[in-house]
Amino acid sequence: MGKVVILGIFMADTAYRADRLPRIGETLPGRGFMLGPGGKGSNQAVACARIGAETHIVTRLGQDDFAGMAQATWAAAGVTGHVRQVADSHTGAAFIFVDDATGDNAIIIAPGAAAGIGPADVQAQAGLIGTADVFVTQLEQPVEAAARGLEIARQAGVTTILNPAPAAALPPGMLALCDYATPNETEAEALTGMAVDSDATAGRAAERLREMGVGCPIITLGARGVWMHGHGLVPAITAGAVVDTTGAGDAFNGGFAAALSQGLDPEQAVRVGCATAGLAVTRPGTAASMPTGAEVRALMADPSLGAV
Repeated sequence: MGKVVILGIFMADTAYRADRLPRIGETLPGRGFMLGPGGKGSNQAVACARIGAETHIVTRLGQDDFAGMAQATWAAAGVTGHVRQVADSHTGAAFIFVDDATGDNAIIIAPGAAAGIGPADVQAQAGLIGTADVFVTQLEQPVEAAARGLEIARQAGVTTILNPAPAAALPPGMLALCDYATPNETEAEALTGMAVDSDATAGRAAERLREMGVGCPIITLGARGVWMHGHGLVPAITAGAVVDTTGAGDAFNGGFAAALSQGLDPEQAVRVGCATAGLAVTRPGTAASMPTGAEVRALMADPSLGAV
């Protein structure tokens, strides 16, 4: 089955579809609205559990209605929450603008209680982390907590994945704790100082991340797929028309982590991640768009859909 522990945050996503973002002082009519579960860590946990891994999330929530949404989301997906609830703060929330024509998005996040996640929260779950096959974290919670989680996992011999999103400065040595790092083009540039706008530049950025300590850098390239160090371009796997790209990176990371925990080799695990993302973008929402393991397997086996 595989066991994955994810350190990350939950956010209630408020998604607005419109032709464009308004300018300051301007009001625009929208073309749609959705309220649903999100947050990178939570999305990745849902994707991971739906693929079939035993999945745990370590996080903080407020004591409010959005906390109830988080717990219900995890229960439905089969995720076990290890949660500290904070009375004097709110559960995280996000404003998401979705371009109605392209499905592309822009996001503002307010982490609330999760902004207080610290190394002590992670240390309290050291026993859980040490029994995992794979440990995953991102940078929506404080970087010190993410670094401590990676340290605990590395000391226990657990495979480590850092999704360095959103982009942030990292303390010295943090990348050396990562068996895998999965930045997108923007995050890869923030880490390396090298623009990523082609296969060649993706390869050079991945090589630089390798020099910085990452075991296997994997740069996600949106609709083109991912650049995997040592393998080159692993093409995207398409499943239909793109409806909403929100959460595509989370779908990739959750699928990739689940597949690694289940014993697949890294390149095949990357393909599972690509298929998971390829299905997720054909549906609106974030956590709600994550596919099941059966759907991913069917897509990967269908010769009429496969790689592009």
